[in-house]
Amino acid sequence: MRTENVVVQNALLLFVEVESLIQNNKLDNEFEEFQSLIISAGLIIKEKVIFKQKNPIVNTFVTKGKLEKIKTIINSKDIELVIINHELSASQTRNLELFLNVRVIDKTELILDIFASRASSHIGKLQVELAQLRHLSTRLIRGWTHLERQKGGIGLRGPGETQLETDRRLIGKRIKRLNLRLSKSHKQKEINRYSRKKSRNKLVALVGYTNAGKTTLFNKLTESSQMAEDKLFATLDSVTRKNKNPAHGPILFSDTVGFISDLPTQLIESFKGTLDELQSADMLLHVVDISDDDHKAKFKEVNTILNDLDLMRIPQIVINNKSDLLSTSKINALKVAKNDQVFISAENEQGFEELRSRINDELFDGIFEGWVLMDNNLGNVRSTLFDMGCVEEEKTSSCGKMLANIKIGNEELLQFINMKGFELCHDEDILL
Repeated sequence: MRTENVVVQNALLLFVEVESLIQNNKLDNEFEEFQSLIISAGLIIKEKVIFKQKNPIVNTFVTKGKLEKIKTIINSKDIELVIINHELSASQTRNLELFLNVRVIDKTELILDIFASRASSHIGKLQVELAQLRHLSTRLIRGWTHLERQKGGIGLRGPGETQLETDRRLIGKRIKRLNLRLSKSHKQKEINRYSRKKSRNKLVALVGYTNAGKTTLFNKLTESSQMAEDKLFATLDSVTRKNKNPAHGPILFSDTVGFISDLPTQLIESFKGTLDELQSADMLLHVVDISDDDHKAKFKEVNTILNDLDLMRIPQIVINNKSDLLSTSKINALKVAKNDQVFISAENEQGFEELRSRINDELFDGIFEGWVLMDNNLGNVRSTLFDMGCVEEEKTSSCGKMLANIKIGNEELLQFINMKGFELCHDEDILL
């Protein structure tokens, strides 16, 4: 059996609050989120340095005085890695590494690393590699600025091509190959989506901020066992499963990757193919961690990304999850203020009856469960109902007509209700 040695690095968390970069929808627990990202990456936070600064410094982002203090901490605490909560330019990263004598990564590289470690499907791995290469192609200066121009290598470099230019060309080729492979995979998914459109199944996609409880809710709705952990980006690969609960109509639920503030552009671009699958969703369940103090800002952040992806046109139900972590009085007050939203606890399955009712009302205009009477010349209608999986039981009436106990969405029922010889009947009218 092959085992791999995982190297755990001692990291210094560098959290800089830059006044000129503060946005209106700034998270109150931005530091806690950044710290959770580092822990999710499997690093040990040996030291934390937190301070405020008016503007970023062009060359090093951080002021020289603060860098001197950080360098002293690094030398005394055996720090191997510095992680900063902002996106750095290639030159800023290089200058910081030269001054501090340790590797420096920014928030973007941290998130890319987490995605790389979590990707398990073929498409997921391709998407992460594509994002990493796009990011790397703009930062090759870090490793190759010391090289002079080289002579052409056999089959590798053109005359006078530098190592930097060679690497950029090779990365460009790899990016093209990855795009072609992803395009092929997405075309196959388009065929699958077309097949689904021909069936009765409705697609409901779970979206929301990372660690809001989407996967836990997905598992409860589909009786699946996808990994659900209390950490950021526990779910990376999209998964679709059929609804298992008889209280729902024919529904496919899809669990998707969670969003985060300042999500790297490279990731959004690379995962656009997967996120584009949401375009064919009949409904979005926007899962919110209502127990989070930052739930309002995170709700806006997710809607901003959904709007950028042109997904706000799709009907959306807001699901306030983890409501069991709040007091009864606070939940009651929130229900009054957000009376169009649903409050649940996915972990304890609280509020699921209301959730199922809302989903059925939105997708099918409610569910009809009862008996229908059909003339004998409507054999094709009977066959259609069986093909749709709507028929629970079948009988013959005293007058020889067909009786069927069906479960069907009210919207679907409309296509039959106006047919001559098709009518609804009551239980007392059924010949037992």
